[in-house]
Amino acid sequence: MTFKTPVAVLALSLAAALPSLPARANSPDPSGVWMRDDGNARVRIAPCGGNICATNLWIRDSSGGEEVGDRLVLTLRPESADKLSGEAFDPKRNRRFAMTLTVKPDGLSTRGCIIGVLCKTVNWTPAE
Repeated sequence: MTFKTPVAVLALSLAAALPSLPARANSPDPSGVWMRDDGNARVRIAPCGGNICATNLWIRDSSGGEEVGDRLVLTLRPESADKLSGEAFDPKRNRRFAMTLTVKPDGLSTRGCIIGVLCKTVNWTPAE
C-alpha cells in the first residue's frame, strides 16, 4: 500500500488529536499556510470547532484523487514545547491516522502512521 496523495501524505505526516489546542498557552501553534516539501500541495492549518483542520488549498497533481477543499480533522495534544501528537481523521476516506506534528523555526514536520507500522514523515515550509 502506498500513500502518494497529499491528504494521505498529510494524514500520515500530521496525524494527532487537538481539542482546544488554540486555547492552551504553552502549545505549539501550527496555524498557517504550508507548502509540502515536494511542492505538490499547499495546505491551510487552522482551528475548526474544537479541533484543527488541514485543508488543501492547491494541488499540483490531482491524479491520486486529492482535490482542493479536501481536509483532515486533527485532534492533537501538546507533547512538548514544539510537538503535538494524537490523531488525524480523513472524512473523505473515513480513515484515522496516528500523528505527530513538530513546529520548527523554519517550518513544520509531520509524521503519520497507519496501524502503527506504515509511517511517513513530511516537511512543510511556510507558503508565500
